[in-house]
Amino acid sequence: MTAATLYICRMSTQIRAVAVAAVYLTVASCSSGTGASRVFVPPESGEQRHLAKIRQLTFSGNNAESYFSSDGTKLIFQRQEQVDQGCDQEYIMNIDGSGMRRISNGWGRTTCGFFYARNERVLYSSTFQHAKACPAPPDQSMGYVWPLGHLEVYTSKLDGSDLKQLTSNGAYNAESTVSPDGKTIIFTSTKDGDIDLYTMNVDGTNVRRITSRVGYDGGAFFSPDGTMIVWRAGYPTTAKDSADYLGLLAKRLVRPARVEIWVANADGSNPRQITHLGGANFAPFFHPDGKRIIFSSNYENPRSGKFDLFLVNIDGTGLERVTTYDDFDSFPMWTPDGKKLVWASNRNGRKAHETNLFIADWVD
Repeated sequence: MTAATLYICRMSTQIRAVAVAAVYLTVASCSSGTGASRVFVPPESGEQRHLAKIRQLTFSGNNAESYFSSDGTKLIFQRQEQVDQGCDQEYIMNIDGSGMRRISNGWGRTTCGFFYARNERVLYSSTFQHAKACPAPPDQSMGYVWPLGHLEVYTSKLDGSDLKQLTSNGAYNAESTVSPDGKTIIFTSTKDGDIDLYTMNVDGTNVRRITSRVGYDGGAFFSPDGTMIVWRAGYPTTAKDSADYLGLLAKRLVRPARVEIWVANADGSNPRQITHLGGANFAPFFHPDGKRIIFSSNYENPRSGKFDLFLVNIDGTGLERVTTYDDFDSFPMWTPDGKKLVWASNRNGRKAHETNLFIADWVD
């Protein structure tokens, strides 16, 4: 989900005006020489410990869920070209922001792209088979909810050609990533009536359900050695919670306000909760050392749209803040060598509610 879909975040007019002026000044004076403008953004107070040389990669619309190719040279991400207009589509670009190009067909809504097959193919999910038009947003009178749209998983070459459909069940099939050995896809689906994690071969065969507890399981990634998974989960704990969850599920909706980070073996065995923070904790990703996880959370003010990045050990100890921005930071991912971090943020937007991609050198 993009940050705009996730939370409507605001800056004061004065602060945003200063940020916009800084962006235009830097764009005018700084170029990578490859056709990509590179805006160097000062870290917020407290961010210097881990983030150095923060560079802005996109400069308009909503951009989120950016994930590196296995060689660390490219990013795949979803992009809504104009805030509050149109639908997310899948794009690829180089990590300096150059060479941006759309790879999805422009129909429906797409999400959750990921490289695999020696970076010669990508995965993503799309609603276009169900309807070519943009899906209508959910009724917000029910509070903050996410739609569980008619999404199927697709694969294509990096230029968008050779499009193949991997799921075909009319349910929600999304949040797909691939194991380090390139053999297994893990994804979220409602195909059996609940919101669970599944694995399948990269050709779509041998589909296996690996979670079974009633509640939302989603956004899973494999550990660098492929032996573990990390994901976000929210399970009803009271009769009222259960009624709310099941009632929304019947309408193809989910309320993601309370989710925590879990880890398990790659087959789903030995699941264990590693955060107990409250609020919404999501977008987890393993550090290349396999011992730490980075994630996004609003636990300090669960009713707000202020999300920061945090680190935690895989046993739940050692919680550490990474970002301190007053708005939205999420969807972090390291390069395979752990030297760079990419994430989505509302900082430095030219227009209200923009979400852009940023990359920084990682200081450990």
